Order: sequence, then structure tokens, then C-alpha cells
Amino acid sequence: MIMKIVGFQSGHDVAYCILENGIPILHEELERFSRRKMEVGDGLKFFFSRFSENTNDIKYFTFGNLNGRTGKWQSRCGEKESDDKMKKILRENHGSFYEFPHHLCHAANAFFTSSFDRSLIITLDGGGFEADDSVTSFTISEGIGNKIKRIKVFPISEIDFGGLWNDATKNIFSLSVGPPKGSQEGTVMAMVALGEPKYLNLFNPYRRSKLHSIANLSEQEKFNVATSLQKFTEDTFLNYVSKYIKKSGHENICFSGGVSLNSVMLGKLKSWFPQIKNVFCDPVPYDAGLALGSARYLWHHVLEYPRIKDIKNMPPYLGKIYLKKDIKSACKSYINKIKVKKVDDDKVVKLIDDQKIVSVFGGGSESGRRALGNRSILADPRNPEMKKIINEKVKHREWFRPFAPSILEEKVTDWFEDNYKSPYMSFAVKFKKEKRNQVPAVVHYDGTGRLQTVNEVLSPWYYNFIKKWELISGVPILLNTSFNDSEPIVETPEDAIRCFLGTQIDYLYFFDYGLLVEKLI
Repeated sequence: MIMKIVGFQSGHDVAYCILENGIPILHEELERFSRRKMEVGDGLKFFFSRFSENTNDIKYFTFGNLNGRTGKWQSRCGEKESDDKMKKILRENHGSFYEFPHHLCHAANAFFTSSFDRSLIITLDGGGFEADDSVTSFTISEGIGNKIKRIKVFPISEIDFGGLWNDATKNIFSLSVGPPKGSQEGTVMAMVALGEPKYLNLFNPYRRSKLHSIANLSEQEKFNVATSLQKFTEDTFLNYVSKYIKKSGHENICFSGGVSLNSVMLGKLKSWFPQIKNVFCDPVPYDAGLALGSARYLWHHVLEYPRIKDIKNMPPYLGKIYLKKDIKSACKSYINKIKVKKVDDDKVVKLIDDQKIVSVFGGGSESGRRALGNRSILADPRNPEMKKIINEKVKHREWFRPFAPSILEEKVTDWFEDNYKSPYMSFAVKFKKEKRNQVPAVVHYDGTGRLQTVNEVLSPWYYNFIKKWELISGVPILLNTSFNDSEPIVETPEDAIRCFLGTQIDYLYFFDYGLLVEKLI
């Protein structure tokens, strides 16, 4: 018997997911379709706009952001027509609607996606409601089997990592923290490698105006303020969590919440805590992941179905798969601007070796904001000029922004100082010194790389593509960045062609069908 759960997130980071017998089969985010980052809206309405199949198998709906569709949110995030549709389905199927606390759903998505039987779970973000209507931005829990137990819930008035980064990004660095440009905390994090923590004392207490003035003095001072923010975050985090990690005795640790996107901090965990053997970060740690987390919490913790350890429980590619006819139709719309020919992977690998920048599109789109080979821009990491070229001509962003190294999972210890499994680009780890000059385009200024470890089962096409690349280049690493330009990652074939034509990307490769797109001169 098939049982489906529809989880959804309303507010910002709007999303929905479908679990089929506990396994995620679809997860979509509104911003991929509206083309506005962090678009505000109702996840339930978004679900009904996208889902046209039979609803007889839908037994439950879940919402993982308690109070996120009422009060000030109701006019934009609590659409009555969609509520009525949901209630009708539940009446017909004798089902139920569940609403769970924000941080509990973050914790659930991290733990139940991982393969750990036992783990400490830490969630960090900008705040969410608890069942007692209190607000927290930081929790510590324990996962054992199919149950999650809260250990410590910190009130937002005591500590708010997400709020600090949000405020600093907006009011110190004058960057975006919402639609339509999205949250640019990652830009601040990229600055950290270029500065010194000279202004640590100005973060405790937080002196925003003074820090803003200092950051405006020069680019270098901006970097110094960013490094001070990072150091303050790490020191405060350690001050709060050290005793819980040491006391727990756990060798495994899971992370979720938007602050978990701080790959610089997460990449230091094993050096800070030698007892920690394995670290897992939620592939969608920001609020779009609450759709998945609420559905998983219901399936495992509430309904008490056993854990699913199969690799198919943790795929990063949960978007819709587009057919050959969809791609051909999109290409036909641009027939006066492009030409298409049939090729194979070997041809595309050779193009990258010839220093061409190639965007790739295939399979379902990635869940989360990091492209992992299905909606990526790929290039040669050996070229010391490649980072500058892509930042200037393709991504149109700051010169200091780094690009990720995608590396074959089994080759990590040959290239990096610490052995992290990082299928979702969650950890910034130091390259071995003797390896850095071989792939300069993916080495950040502090010697780190936010690596993506590519697994043959999880990412079969990308894994085999990198294997082919290794044969001709001698390195098991490709430069990987998200297929976009100041917008959400491309979702549809039309998005892909439009982005390709609007940048200086050399080729677009629809790898499912071996179709290579070139621009007409």
C-alpha cells in the first residue's frame, strides 16, 4: 500500500515535498519558478499549483513552522482556498494535518536523512516558534533510532546566531538578506579568508554602527570585520556547545538551520572535538528543508515507522525530471540564437580540457542552494585564471568569491587534510599544501575548499563524468558552481538556455540526452 505525506513550508523559502512510504520522491522550492530568491508565499498553494496527480494516496499534510501561517503571516501565507482543498483531501482519505515546531523539523530532516543510529543534533538559525509559543534560534537534541529527544533549547533572547549574521550582512556590509536577491551571508563568509579578527571586542557587546563605519573605510577593513564576525561566531558556538558534545559521548553529530550553511565553522569541528568521527549536515538546512523535516518527523517519530538507511533516502536531486521533448521545445524557442548537436560525455570532458566553461543540466534539480552536478557550471580547476574569468564573465560577482571543488569521494584523503564526507558541499576543509598549486581555481585564500564529495551511487552521472575528466587531466576534481547568474539556480530547460545566452558560458550540455548547445555568432 502506498502512503504519501505532503510537507510544506510557508513564509520565506517556500517549498513542498512528497514522502512516499517514508522516502522523499519530490521537493520543490517556489523561488526556482518565480525566479526571485526567497520569494514569500504559501507552500500549500504552491503544492496545489504544481501537483496534478491523483490525491487518493495522500494521508497526511505537515507544516514545519509553527505559527508561520497565522497572525502577520496569514495574508500572504495562509491562503483559504488551499486550506479548503487540503481539508477535502484529508476528509476523503481519513487523514490528518500536523503542525510541528520549527527547530524540531530542522533536527528531524538532518537526523532522519543521515544514516546514523545515534547522533547529537544541533540546529542554528534566525528563530522559530516552539510548542509553548516561545521563540528559539538554537537547540541541541539527541537522535536515537526513530526518536528525537530535546536536550537544550536556548531562548532567542539569550543567543541568536542567525539574527546576528542577518543584521551584520544587512547593516554592516550593506548586502541583501531577503527577496529578490536573497541572503548574501555567503559573500560575507567568503571575505573571512582575507582578513584578521581585529575587531572581536566590538561584537561583545555588538556595536553595529562602529563596525559599519570601520567596514566602509576600505576593502581590507571590510574583510577584517567579516573575520571578526566569524571568529566571534565560532568562539560563542564553542562556549555554548562544548560541554554538551563532550558529555554526550556521541561520535556522530548532525547540523541543520540556516547557520549550518557556515561551512567555514563546520569544517573545523573534527579538529575542535576529536571524539567526533562523523559529521552530517542537512542538505537543505535553511527553511525550505522544513517541508521535508516535518514530513519525516511525522513518519518516523510520530507514526513510529523504522528508519530508512538506503541511499535513496538521502538524494540531493529531488526536483522534477524534464523529458527530451521539453528540452527540444525549449531549444526550438531559441532557434535563431543557438545550434544543437549530439555528443557524448567524452566530447564535453575534452571541451573543459580545452579551457571551455560548460554548464550542465540533467536529472532532477538539486534540493538546496548548492548545485551538485545536475544544474552546475563546470570548468578546469588547474587554470589559475579560471576563478577570475568565471567571477567576471559568468557570475558577475565579487573577485574574492571562491568556487567549489567536486572530488571523487574515495580521493578525499589524497587531497585534503581532513576526511569529510561532504555530498552537499557542507564543509570548508584545508587542501594539503603540496596539492594546492595543482588546482588553484578551487583553493580559497586560506588554503581551504568547500568540497563536494561525489559518490557513485548518489550521483552516478557526475561521478562517471569526473572519472573521465581524471583520465585526461590527472586530477579527480572539477570546478563546480551553481548554474545561475544573480538569480536562483536554473530549474527548467528554458531557464538554462536563457542563463546560457545571458552570460559568457561557452557551452550548455543536456547530459541526459547528449545534446550540446552552442551560441550562434
